[in-house]
Amino acid sequence: MRSNRAKVRAGVSMAATLPMIAGALALGIPAAQAADSPARDVLKGSKPLWATAKADKGAASNGAQVKARVYLAGKDAAGLAAYAKAVSDPNSPAYGKFLSAKKAEARFGATKAQVSAVKSWLKASGLEVTEVTAHYVTVSGDVAAAEKAFGTQLHNFAKGSKTYRAPARTASVPAGLRGAVLTVTGLDNAPHKSSHHDQLPPPDAVFKNAGPFSSYYGSNTASTLPDAYGHKIPYAVKGYTGKQLRAAYGAGTYTGKHVRVAITDAYASPTIAFDAGKYAQKNGDAAWKTGQLHQVLPKNYTKTEECGAAGWYGEETLDVEAVHAVAPNADVTYVGAASCYDDDLLDSLSKIVDNHLADIVSNSWGDIEANQTPDLAAAYDQVFQLGAVQGIGFYFSSGDNGDEVANTGTKQVDTPANSAWVTAVGGTSLAVGKGDTYQWETGWGTEKATLSADGKSWDGFPGAYTSGAGGGTSKTVPQPYYQKNVVPKALATANNAAGNRVVPDIAAIADPNTGFLVGQTQTFPDGSEKYSQYRIGGTSLAAPVIAAVQALAQEARGGKALGFANPAIYAKYGKKGVFHDVTDNPTGSGLAVARLDFANGFDAADGLLTSVRSLGKDSSLSAVKGYDDVTGVGSPANGYVQSYRKH
Repeated sequence: MRSNRAKVRAGVSMAATLPMIAGALALGIPAAQAADSPARDVLKGSKPLWATAKADKGAASNGAQVKARVYLAGKDAAGLAAYAKAVSDPNSPAYGKFLSAKKAEARFGATKAQVSAVKSWLKASGLEVTEVTAHYVTVSGDVAAAEKAFGTQLHNFAKGSKTYRAPARTASVPAGLRGAVLTVTGLDNAPHKSSHHDQLPPPDAVFKNAGPFSSYYGSNTASTLPDAYGHKIPYAVKGYTGKQLRAAYGAGTYTGKHVRVAITDAYASPTIAFDAGKYAQKNGDAAWKTGQLHQVLPKNYTKTEECGAAGWYGEETLDVEAVHAVAPNADVTYVGAASCYDDDLLDSLSKIVDNHLADIVSNSWGDIEANQTPDLAAAYDQVFQLGAVQGIGFYFSSGDNGDEVANTGTKQVDTPANSAWVTAVGGTSLAVGKGDTYQWETGWGTEKATLSADGKSWDGFPGAYTSGAGGGTSKTVPQPYYQKNVVPKALATANNAAGNRVVPDIAAIADPNTGFLVGQTQTFPDGSEKYSQYRIGGTSLAAPVIAAVQALAQEARGGKALGFANPAIYAKYGKKGVFHDVTDNPTGSGLAVARLDFANGFDAADGLLTSVRSLGKDSSLSAVKGYDDVTGVGSPANGYVQSYRKH
């Protein structure tokens, strides 16, 4: 997820947050702009924002080594974007007229002549070409050669307490390559990247939830604990299972049969097949069929310590088990990246598109918009657009820190959920009642207060904000056409009078206090590795749940791919029975659950921690009637999947 950037945690929530690393990218910024001089075309965004004159520490050593990727624009970048829009828009005559991977590559991919010209230019500058793919050319060499190739000087710049190398001015390419080069990445080296090939570590330390629990929302009242909002509150659910989620989101008789879903994360859980099989068996899901779960993995893994590789095992496990729970007959392909860096995650997405491995792609990773790297913007957009023309839709979690103010000090959205070419999935707190009946949802936002020493009150009730669904208005991505006349003007114009992209588009269960039960092999205190189950949440849950619901919708549509789904989703907005209109206060009184946690995360040896978790309090964001920046158009109601049926 992050190329040349420091790590942050995001994307998955439970009582103890998994070490999910988040990705940094930016979208919607064209690469080649007006020329700096008649002989050069600049690559906008290739100079990082932190490489300022004030931070400049002087020229980098000419002999220092550089490794870069030169992304290829293809033969018709403008045509690609236009066709991606046309096939995705229900009002377009070209709607649903998707291309095969082979035809998409032939129509929009780089020509042999373009690749040859790019290679010749790089070699002539003194750089060594080390890899050529359909999307980029990788080169290595010294600073002097890189400066010659890209028409810039590489200087050292202070960034925080450290110093990194970056272009002193925006990189450029010879005018003769106009239209051939999309962008270049790797000219800056923040942070330093290790390149040794690590083996995957063992599973993370075990995590377990303490009881008592509710089996469905409200089934077990915390009668001995203090009131909250003037009434007794229920214990948190043990963790919803597939049957409950399918009922809540209107699955009906659909199972995702003949639909292919892909999941991207970094690394790969060594126990995923066992864990997924055991989980389905224990929790009433259909058994996995032979050949129903596939993995596409890299030859080597890198940066396992830096990226917290074992933390990604839980993410993969959650994603795979959630998709199967909601769409038990869907074909699932897990595509693991070699690391949590942008280049590697981008390669995983490209594998799906180049080989059309699936029509629906769930992605539970992201980073804050302030960490966007414009040099990667066009490269990501290109993959999303190449997917769209083939009928492939990408679904990204919107983040777990609400408006990000508590986390970063600045109100902002997460990325890549902010892309105009992906479906951003927000989060809710979900109440499924007796008999698997949908009761209500609120926007996911949690405030936590702990039990007082005498056990008679909640200290500082309702307590401090802990987490919530990511959302808000982008500062960099213009408003996409499909959001016009649906997203309130006050939200769209919050950062720009012309209007910007607002996140999310749709929502599903995310609150870990009303979360999903997941089963995973973990490392116990005695060193043994055993399967166990725990409740989990985050928009990392919402994304695969929505991906699975989309698999049901594709089946309802007769198997015809949905493609990039946002235009169709917004076209359905306001139609009766299609979406649950999620608000923060669906019952008219304050909502909260009681929760007990093991102090050590495993057993009662070090005591129990008792807390009250208030629902529907997402930082400065509010789930209101109609579209909002916590839940988008809402969550799928009983009529959502049915709305895709051919009549």
